[in-house]
Formats: sequence, structure tokens, C-alpha cells
Amino acid sequence: MEVNGKDDIKVPLLQASNDLEARDPEPRLNVSKGIQELTFKIKGIECASCATSIESMLGELDGIESAVISPLEGRAVVRHHPAIVLEKTIRETIENAGFEIDGLQDQNVVVCRLRIKGMACTSCSDSLERALASAHGVKRAVVGLALEEAKIHFDSHETNVNQIIEAVEGAGFGAVLINSAVDANIVHLKVEGMNSTEDVSIAKAALEAALGVNHVEIVVENNMVKISYEPDVTGPRDLIRCIEEAAPTPAAYQAILYVPPKQRETDQQNEIRMYRDQFLGSSLFTVPIFFFSMVLPMLPPNGYWLDYKIHNMFTIGMLLRWILCTPVQFIIGRRFYLGSYHALRRKSANMDVLVALGTNAAYFYSVYILVKSITTDKFEGQDFFETSAMLISFILLGKYLEVVAKGKTSDALAKLTDLAPDTATLVELDKDGNIISEREISSQLIQRNDTIKIVPGAKVPVDGIVINGQSHVNESMITGEAKPVTKRPGDKVIGGTVNENGCVLVKATHVGSETALSQIVQLVEAAQLARAPVQALADKISRFFVPMVVSVAFITWLSWFIAGEAGLFPKHWIPKAMDKFELALQFGISVLVVACPCALGLATPTAVMVATGKGATQGVLIKGGNALEKAHKVNTVVFDKTGTLTMGKPTVVSAVLFSGFSMEEFCDLTVAAEANSEHPIAKAVTEHAKRLRSKYGSVLKHIEETTDFEVHPGAGVSAKVGDRLVLVGNRRLMRAYNVPVNHEVETHISETEKLARTGVLIAVDGKIAGAFAVTDPVKKEAERVISFLHSMSISSIMVTGDNWSTAMAIAKEVGIEKVFAETDPMGKADKIKELQMKGSTVAMVGDGINDSPALAAADVGMAIGAGTDVAIEAADIVLMKSNLEDVITAIDLSRKTMSRIRLNYVWALGYNILGMPIAAGILFPFTGIRLPPWLAGACMAASSLSVVCSSLLLQSYKKPLQVEDVRCAVY
Repeated sequence: MEVNGKDDIKVPLLQASNDLEARDPEPRLNVSKGIQELTFKIKGIECASCATSIESMLGELDGIESAVISPLEGRAVVRHHPAIVLEKTIRETIENAGFEIDGLQDQNVVVCRLRIKGMACTSCSDSLERALASAHGVKRAVVGLALEEAKIHFDSHETNVNQIIEAVEGAGFGAVLINSAVDANIVHLKVEGMNSTEDVSIAKAALEAALGVNHVEIVVENNMVKISYEPDVTGPRDLIRCIEEAAPTPAAYQAILYVPPKQRETDQQNEIRMYRDQFLGSSLFTVPIFFFSMVLPMLPPNGYWLDYKIHNMFTIGMLLRWILCTPVQFIIGRRFYLGSYHALRRKSANMDVLVALGTNAAYFYSVYILVKSITTDKFEGQDFFETSAMLISFILLGKYLEVVAKGKTSDALAKLTDLAPDTATLVELDKDGNIISEREISSQLIQRNDTIKIVPGAKVPVDGIVINGQSHVNESMITGEAKPVTKRPGDKVIGGTVNENGCVLVKATHVGSETALSQIVQLVEAAQLARAPVQALADKISRFFVPMVVSVAFITWLSWFIAGEAGLFPKHWIPKAMDKFELALQFGISVLVVACPCALGLATPTAVMVATGKGATQGVLIKGGNALEKAHKVNTVVFDKTGTLTMGKPTVVSAVLFSGFSMEEFCDLTVAAEANSEHPIAKAVTEHAKRLRSKYGSVLKHIEETTDFEVHPGAGVSAKVGDRLVLVGNRRLMRAYNVPVNHEVETHISETEKLARTGVLIAVDGKIAGAFAVTDPVKKEAERVISFLHSMSISSIMVTGDNWSTAMAIAKEVGIEKVFAETDPMGKADKIKELQMKGSTVAMVGDGINDSPALAAADVGMAIGAGTDVAIEAADIVLMKSNLEDVITAIDLSRKTMSRIRLNYVWALGYNILGMPIAAGILFPFTGIRLPPWLAGACMAASSLSVVCSSLLLQSYKKPLQVEDVRCAVY
């Protein structure tokens, strides 16, 4: 870990750059400037030279913008102009070089997210998912019930977002676009002064001609301008200036930033308001019905007037109940009819179908009673208007409480999105770095490379690098790290964190959707949408649940009716003012409305939403329900050494010469060979060699050019420095190049390794020239974390590319008994697979590029947040800070979450298993207890609410282990 924690998080967390390792794993179409991006696998790449040869061949083709090949993963990313060079030509070029392409992925696939309205239960989300999957051009669709969102992967050549929204609406649901992958950076502007079509044309032409602008969309009615742009080239302030300068007269156009309201919060509040208003409206009619049918008749003589006969047996009470119930049934209850219609039209059934059947049965039977009472003077029967109205009211009350509770499941995510400040202080510097002006602007107007002034107590608006000043920054809201981190010039700061004492100037490096905070929010949102495997149980049940309930309800009614007609039970069982048919009907209606598919559908996603949000606030980013479910089964944790168990900041403690080279020449050759390496040990060796060079001679001003530079994973590097072959690495590299290691060198390396230090050998033209001894301190919490894992019945293993002696010394220090040393990146992945073959569920904890194959191979990959983008990309769980206690937090949180999900299922399934027989009257013959339909409806509403509240209990989760993260301070 670097000094002052400036690498506590790799910023931006999931940022795509020109480096292959930082790429989004999902293939994308880059529509800007006519450049298309191809992503595919190449078989047969054995080393870095293979990758280099492919890159050079592709680079010779006209129309190739860039080509990057990963020798570790065998993955290629090629950016090209389709009008100049075809995909077929690129494929043939690679195949002619003797390599095989393993399935060129569909390159036109883009992703959009939609807000879905009108989903009631798992059956709804399942049927919508099937409808989207069958839509033309859609490759994959995932629908989240609790999140009320859909993520759709589609071919941009075959369909578009508007057609997908039409498919959603055709399935009976509402849809609003949240975002599309092709619109990564968008700004909305409101322009005053555009009063004619000519003004619109002028503004649009000026924007489209500006550098970095991809797409311009103007809504004439309200003078709104939506601009998609490249943040590397331009930014919001430049676009505002572009519009204002395009005006035919000075100050004719006034452009200001427009911030669209947060759609999720707006929709959530609208939904809460809708259910509240519907419940209150329903109660306005239902409460009088309740009094007229159940209260006043019990308080003679106050209720006698209700029995006054208007015509034949038709009474005032019947008339009032009918008048009051009808608006509830058909106006307020209209949503159940619409939901049922759309569900049945797509050949499925949901909760709306059950409610509509139950309330209609009660209402229309009551209408039949009412008609009979008007037409005959001898008929006596009891209406159930109160059943219909009270049932709808209780269900609406339950839905209102449920949406309020569901809103709280994303509280953690909402807190994250609110961390960024609304404004920032933009400063301009002269060539000497002095401030010449400063002004307050909206934080959304910040552009890359802007200089921002951050005073004590202010929040950091965007990610950047400190260029002036010193302070302590509280990063707890992002990384979970309680201790303020010192920031000096050159250190990174994260948007949303709080500057505590000093005033600093920060150069913005990542803005908008590229900031670490935005990336975290996107990752958590994607995790909440991802479906956990345990949810498959609810999905299977939902497909036959409603038809089964309807069948059971019909059988219940028929059984009681036949039993009554056959005289199989005594007449005194039948309540007063009821007959056999009505008693049977009430049992049937109760079965219809007591069954609750909603509780089953909410059991998993609500728990996953709360857990992923809570994890994010604790510095643990869990990439979906799948990772959450797998993590609770982990019984073996494999740790990388450098940067994971150790601080990841190696320092050289000694240097020894073994030949006739001078120290100056030895240092020059070492620096030249290691200059292109990104390995932490290489950086430490380079810095120490430079210091030695200045100590024994003059300061190194020029590094010699190298050729044939090659990285040997797990061994070291080789390069030609002038006409000399220089090797820097371990004994394995020396053996590979047949460099003899004499007794003196072997003894020195062995003694070094016994001290838990790594020996780095330098060979020149086949002869050992010298060696460096490198140490990397063990993290303070490592020993306690390993011990705590052991108490959780989880075994710990260390796998490293370092030598056996150093590895064993580190393992002994932290308490790990099993070690695999001198292992290359693919060897690490093989060790993981060996453990899996023995029946272990393996979690891999790593931080570097060389850990990515093992992270991908493990059941659960955990990337240390200070690590590289490729490690973060390959991992299932990202530990935001380099504190090993979060390994325990991740596993423990997953165990708590899975226990909560199981409890939710026990409650949801148990409720239905117990509730339906009671509603069907199984207790009635023995105890006289029966469940009236209105009470059954209340129970159904309560079951969904109880599952959501059960999931909300995860908000109180506490870390099982608190270890102070003591950083290595180097001054």
C-alpha cells in the first residue's frame, strides 16, 4: 500500500480505459466517430511476444485505430473503422498468423436499463422477462421485482430502446428509460432565447460541429438540449460556451445546467402517494360499510332503520352497502382488473387475478342477493358487499406499507448517491501555480483537468490528485475506513469524501459517471438487479402457484357446498343469515385471497438489496446475489502474498555485487531493464537503484533505451540494454535462461529468504551481476484475521509467485499452514481448481493483474480495493480498502443474508401452507374458527410486509471483527 493511503481505492473503480484489463467484460459498440470495438478470445497465445506480433500485424492494416492483446487472458480488443477495414479482414489476419479465434462475440450488443411500473409479484417479473427475451433483437433480459427495473442486452442493428419499451407496454407494464450504455456521458441544458426554428438550427449546428460531441437532441417546446459528449475532449462548460457564442447577437442565448429529477425517488414517492390515496379513498367508503354491516346491527335499536324494507325484501342497508361498495370495486379496484387482464393476456396469472376473482365472487353474489330481494317477498339472503370493499381496502393498505418498507431497502444506495456536494470552487492558476481567480460552480459543470479548491469541512466533488496543500481526508463514507487519511501533493482523493482540516487544490481526473462514487453506485445497482440462484425456487413456484390456488379455492367451495347439501355437517354450523351456498362461497373466497405469491417473490431480492447496500457502506462491494450466495458456502480462503497479506509496498534493504561490475553500471542496467515493469517489487528495486546510483556516483539523468522487453509472469523480466541481455528476477528466471547460480549466490539468497525477504537477482549476459534483498511488511491485522477465519471453520492457504523460504516465513508469521510458492498466474488458477476438485468452496483474495486468472477461477473472487482494475474486474467481491478484516465481513454478511433469505422463505411458504388450510375451513369443524375473506385479505397483505421488514433487519448488521488498520508511514 502506498504512503498515506493514496491507493486505498483504484480510481475509477470500474473505469474502462485503453488498457485491455480495464475493459467492461460485456461487448459494446462504440458509436462515437464511426469507430467500432471488437472483443474476442484468441487461442494459442503462449507469451507476450505472441501478443506483440498480433498487435503489430493488426497495426499494419488500414482503418485500425488500436489493438490490445492480453497474453494472460488471450483476449483482444480491437478498435477499427468498419468503413475501411471489415471484421472479416481482422479475423483472417489473426488466423493467417497461426492463431485461432474462439468465437467473435456479438459486437453490436448494447445495454439499457428501464424502470418498470405495474409489477405485483414474481409471476409479473417472470412473464415480463419471457416477453422481453422473445422480443426481436433482444439477447438477454433480467427483470428485478424489488428494484422494479429491467436490464436488457440488445442488438442495436436489430432493435432500439423505443421498440423495447413498446414490448414492455405490450406485455401490460409501464416502462421509463433510466439510461443506455451508448450514452455514458450526457449533459442536459436549458437554453433561453431560442425562439424560432432558426435559433434551434444554429444551436444544434454549433454543438454538432464542436469537438467531442457525439449526439445532440433539442426539445423545442421547453428549450431543453440533451448532449452526449466525450469527457476527454470537452465538458459541460465548453458546451454552454459553445451555445452562447453561436448566438447571432451577444447574450442572445443563455444556457444553464438542468438537473433532471431523480427518477427512482420520484417514482417511489409517486407510488407511495398513489397507494396512500387509493387506500384513503377506499376507506372513505369501506368504513361506513363496516359500520352498516357489522357494528350498527350489533347495537339495537340503533341499527333497526337499516332493516327498513324499500321493496319486497330489499332494505335500506342493502342499498347503502351496494352504493358504497360499487366505487371501491370498480373505480378504486380498477387496477386489479387491469392487472388481471394483462396477466391473462400473456397467459400467466398473478396476485391481481386472485384479488379480482375473490372480490368479484363476493360482489356479484351480493348483487344476485340484491336482485332476488327486489323480485321476491319471501327470499332471505345475506350480501357480502362489506367483504369485497374491506378486502380491497386491506390489500391497498398492505401494498402502501409494503412500498414504504421497500423504499427503505435502498436507503444505503440513496445515501451513497447523496454524498457528492452540489457545488465546488473552481480556481484558475497562473504559470507559477498562484491562484488568479476563483468562482463557485455546480459540481456537475466540473471538467477533467479543472483545478478545484477544497476548504476545511468541504466535500471533495470529484476524483482527483492533490497538487497543492496538505490535509486529512475522512474517507469512511466510501471505503468504511474510520481513520482520516493524510493527503499531500500527488495523493489521490475520492469524490464524496470530507476534507477535515487543511486547504488543498485538487486537479480533477475523473468526473461524472467515471468517478469512484458513480462506479460504486452502478455496481451496487447492478448487484441488486442480479438474480440469486436461491430465487429459482420462488420462480418455479410462481409459475403454478396462482392456478393451483384457484383450483384449491374451487374445490374448497365445491366440497363445502356438496357437504352441506348432503347433510354431512349439522345445520348449526351455518352462521345466522347465511345458507350452505354462502358459507361454502366464503370459504372459497378466503382461500383465493389468503394465498400470497408476493411474499415469495420478495423474499430474496429485498434481502439482496439491503445486504449489497449495507455492504457498500461497510467498504465491501458485492457484485450480485450469485456472489452473495456462493460466499456463504466458502470453507477455504486462498490469499495472494504481495499486496494482500503484506502491505504491498516493498522496500529494498540491501544490495550486493557478485561480479566485476561497478555499482554505477550495475544500477544503470537494473534501472533500464526494470523501467517498463509495473510490478511493486520492480518499482522498489528501481527507486533503490537510483538512490544507490546517486550515492556512488552522479544522479542518473538518462535511462538507456531497451529492446525486446518481456515480462515473465511469476519470474521477472528480461530486456536488451544496448547489446547486453539483462535479466531481473528470481532463480526460476535464471534457470530458464541457463544462468549458473554459484554457491556464493545461493547462500546469500537462502539467508535472505530465511529473513522473510525476497531475493532479486540481476544477470548480465548470462552471468549473475548482483542481487537486491526486498522486504514487504505483513499487514498488522493479517494474523488476527487468519485466526478468526479458523474460528469460522474456514481454512487459509497462501499462494504466491515468491520463493519457498520467503513464503514459508510470511505464512508462519500470520498463522497459515498450507503454502504454494513459486507459482505463476495460471498455476494459481490451477491450484484453485485442484482445491475445488477436492470438494472445497474456494474464495481467492488478490490485488494484482497476476491474480486475475485465479480470481476468475475461484468460486468467489475478492479483489483488494487498492489493487488493479483487472483484479477488480475479475472479482465477485471488491474490498474497498486494503484491510483484510473485510474478507471476514464479506463472508459473514453473506451468511447472515442467506440465513435471512431462508427465514423469509420459511415465513412466506409457511404462511401459505398454514394460511390456505385455515382459510379453507380445516379448523371450523373442531373449533368453530373460520377466516372471513376480509381478514384473509389482511393476512395476505401482512405476509408481504413481514418479509420486507424481515429483510430490513439486515440494516442493523455489524462487522464481526474490528481491526485497526495501521498503515505503514514512510517519510
